Amino acid sequence: MGTKTPATVITGFLGAGKTTMIRHILENAEGRRIALLINEFGELGVDGEILRGCGIEACGEDGIVELSNGCICCTVAEEFAPAIRSMLELDDKPDHILIETSGLAIPQPLIRAFNWPEIGSRITVDGVVAVIDGPAAASGQFAEDLEAVQRQRREDENLDHHSPLEELFEDQLACADLVVVNKSDVLGPEETSRLRSKLESEVRTGVKVVSASHGKVDRRALLGLGMAVESGMSERSEIHHVHGDDDGEDADHGHDEFESFAIDLPELADPQRFADGVRRAMSRHGVLRAKGFAAVSGKPMRLVIQAVGPRVETYFDRRFGEGEARGTRLVVIGETGLDQAAIGAALRDAVN
Repeated sequence: MGTKTPATVITGFLGAGKTTMIRHILENAEGRRIALLINEFGELGVDGEILRGCGIEACGEDGIVELSNGCICCTVAEEFAPAIRSMLELDDKPDHILIETSGLAIPQPLIRAFNWPEIGSRITVDGVVAVIDGPAAASGQFAEDLEAVQRQRREDENLDHHSPLEELFEDQLACADLVVVNKSDVLGPEETSRLRSKLESEVRTGVKVVSASHGKVDRRALLGLGMAVESGMSERSEIHHVHGDDDGEDADHGHDEFESFAIDLPELADPQRFADGVRRAMSRHGVLRAKGFAAVSGKPMRLVIQAVGPRVETYFDRRFGEGEARGTRLVVIGETGLDQAAIGAALRDAVN
């Protein structure tokens, strides 16, 4: 066991702050070589691009592998195993591997893949960290037993009364060794305390629930848990999803309940107007998540756009490279049935 490379699986729903947490870990690596495996749902690899543009020494180009198929657990043989193998064969072998799952991923099938001989003999799952969007969970967006969201569903015939969102949320919690209630600065101390107490009653015995702002959790609390998760999956089984023995194409993952599409737009003249338009489009058309990059007229820096629920966050991350196309591109994610034409029209209107 001592010769195996440890890996930490960071899971959590859309927009919870997984990438922000990983960036904080990299900024405080203290000389440790950390490799990243990023799995995204959607055509545009936003999370990988954010980390590549971070300028952090511990974040080398050769140590980042990105899988953009939306379901890391469905392509173990084709993509995941070769990606892990390539990391372990780097000249500077990583001291630790961070695996960021898609916000729509069920972590259990991925972890079972670590029992494959070619993987299990060289790497161990040190722990599973579930990142929770504190304000979203407290408002009932991803918690089935909160009356507010249930009342809204009962009163609106257009809403799905049996949404898979809560099921994903519960499956992610069921697998966690550490739960981080992120964005506690937005939630406030009293609501954070109530939410932590609620989550503590739902996780396995011994699982810790902590709070964080901007994904800032001490690296020593996240890495080095030593759980060897792959060898004890019986108590972490999925609550809602059934998988075949090989977790291959015949496994029932429920990913068909979600869809994504990318939209290309011109440069933005007024980024605040566009952010307001994104917020309105998400509210009116049932969008779960929107993320991407934009060029702002007269600005040399690239604007990152991250939106979940009613919150739209923007910041400039780096200068556009020489010859790099200036424009705006967003990935929009939601449950199957999104009105792509209407969403696209609303976003184009927000640019003009």
